[in-house]
Amino acid sequence: MHQFFFAALVQAAASLGTSAVDPGRLPALVDSLAARELRAGPTAGVSVAVMQGGAVLFARGYGYADLENPAAVSVETIFKVGSVTKQVTTVLLGQLVDQGKVDLDADVRTYLPDAPTNGRPVTIAQLLNHTSGIRSFTNLGQAVSRDSFRLDLTTDRLIGLLRNVPPDFEPGTSWQYNNTGYLIAGMLVEKITGMSLAEVLARQITGPLGLTRTSWCDERAVVPNRAKGYRRTAAGFERAVGESMWIPRGAGALCSTPLDLVRFRDALAKGKLLSRATYERMITPALLADGWKTNYGYGVAVYHLGPHRIIRHGGTITGFQANLLYVPERDLVVSVLANTMGSDPVGLSDGIVAGVLGTAVPAVAEQPLPASRRAAIVGRYRLATTVFEVKEEEGRLLIGRGGANWSRLAWQGDDRFLALGGQAFGSYGQSPLLRLTGSSGRSSGLELDHPVDGVLRGQRVE
Repeated sequence: MHQFFFAALVQAAASLGTSAVDPGRLPALVDSLAARELRAGPTAGVSVAVMQGGAVLFARGYGYADLENPAAVSVETIFKVGSVTKQVTTVLLGQLVDQGKVDLDADVRTYLPDAPTNGRPVTIAQLLNHTSGIRSFTNLGQAVSRDSFRLDLTTDRLIGLLRNVPPDFEPGTSWQYNNTGYLIAGMLVEKITGMSLAEVLARQITGPLGLTRTSWCDERAVVPNRAKGYRRTAAGFERAVGESMWIPRGAGALCSTPLDLVRFRDALAKGKLLSRATYERMITPALLADGWKTNYGYGVAVYHLGPHRIIRHGGTITGFQANLLYVPERDLVVSVLANTMGSDPVGLSDGIVAGVLGTAVPAVAEQPLPASRRAAIVGRYRLATTVFEVKEEEGRLLIGRGGANWSRLAWQGDDRFLALGGQAFGSYGQSPLLRLTGSSGRSSGLELDHPVDGVLRGQRVE
């Protein structure tokens, strides 16, 4: 990720201080980070918005929304935002909770009898926090051709593909990022309201907040200022041919701008969209059956950048990358959207936050690990009530709790490793730092920088 190249720029920007953000000094910081992203990607176009205390401090576009008929990115350029959609779907469902029409702890089959749970009780909360065990429709493997995702499949037909697919794990026992949960959540909103997602969105969010550039993506509509999506090749950029926007629905089919997104996130934090109780539940990480705490609530994840608590979610959909984050202690919202696969809105957002709050983004440089050292680390370790296994496959160290939830360990020098991807720990949006300690030829202890609970310490178990 490019964010690690931003460290020098962020350190230089630390003089921006830790009080209210100075909007007069934001342009130099963001211009530098955005220019680096355009070059380092390379990325066709990027759009950025920063808000604090309900006021937009900065909004600017960089690069191109369309490379064929050159059009620059502006603050009005509309992007696909991928899984940033999950926050919006969560809010639409949470509003039904506040109206007493939905119980998050109820079996989803109470409302949708044909939900693909394989006969198991799955709560609505488990759909939202990725602990349902239902297979993600984006991870069906040979069960469905990727070409099928270019078809305008109805939600019912897509759900039908999942009916005979075995679950990945029992509900509540593990964590695995899952788009099906939000597909079902969108179905639930439509079932209870008797309206389409587009109608509910307009009535409950975009209309009241005046978000005129936010809607469910429609490939057939003529939309002014809409960006085209790209991917990189050895020869340069090429158009990214994406899936039908009928497919991701409540999981990732929203189109928006950074300005609309920061206004949405500010309204959410200020209690304009959900009750305080429902919002607090939304941002509270899930607990697994064995007591392990993830960092994922409903449509958002919680982690730390230096001493600062971050609430965020990213988005990836063919041709586009997105990020929307909120820093509660500073009432600071940052959104970054890009129209190139493999670009780094997360690193750019973190660089902005780190710069304005005076926190350095940690540098990462994976180093090769000698075979003898790998052998000394392989084993089982207990953290709190959970046992994790470290194994070696083809010269790589992996850590996990079994099943599909394995993360690769990337050596950072000394006794420090990053668990890349974080899925082994139910960590979204941040690769946790581990320290494998000990002497006498093998590691005997494991320390984890948990994204929510701070440092956890454990021991090797035989």
